[in-house]
Amino acid sequence: MKQFTPTPDDDAADARLGLGAQASGSQELVVRKPDLMVPIRSLGENHRDRIRAHLKALNDHDRYFRFGFTANDEQIDRYVDGLNFERDEIFGIYNRRLKLIAMAHLAYTGETRAGGSSEFGVSVLAQARCRGYGARLFERAVMHARNEGVHTMYVHVLSENAAMLKIARSAGATFVRDGPESEGHLNLPPATINSQLTEMVEEQLAQANYRIKVQAKQLLKRLGRFQAWWRPSGHGAHPD
Repeated sequence: MKQFTPTPDDDAADARLGLGAQASGSQELVVRKPDLMVPIRSLGENHRDRIRAHLKALNDHDRYFRFGFTANDEQIDRYVDGLNFERDEIFGIYNRRLKLIAMAHLAYTGETRAGGSSEFGVSVLAQARCRGYGARLFERAVMHARNEGVHTMYVHVLSENAAMLKIARSAGATFVRDGPESEGHLNLPPATINSQLTEMVEEQLAQANYRIKVQAKQLLKRLGRFQAWWRPSGHGAHPD
């Protein structure tokens, strides 16, 4: 258990929340169509350092909601170093400067995903809140879990985390409070060709969006070097 995030009203707590998911028998439930299109891409080994920088940019309060305790930098290093990109799914949202502004971790606990269990955690940087990123990451994780054969997600979240509770309840989850935590379950519809194609298309679009941002950043860097060469030593003209 650890965390999760909100939509526009809820995004005040956008870096907080957590959720555990387990698969059980097949049951059916609600999948709300997203009202905000955001390029969310899967992250791999080459994104590890950016994930580290993203988590260390969270303040103490947000780290508490993300991990369930106020993780220090050393603990974040251990968490990031231990990420298993082969077993788990990690999703991210980048801004145009290629800064990771929001990410979600869907960790599978069993050897096989279908019929297994998973735990979800999400974080959103303060400057990227009030844009619905937390809710979009939740929906992407639910779609992925559904396509992997998870039928029921059990959600564990701090009872004070009204933002996460609202997001999960909006998706159809029901909760029971147990001290400082609340536990809920969300039944997922079985995967369909449409849900699988939707995830594939969204991933391809996000990958394309990321490549465009990389190319734009490289172009700006080259332009900066050209301008520095064109105006040497603070003079306003190119040398003869």
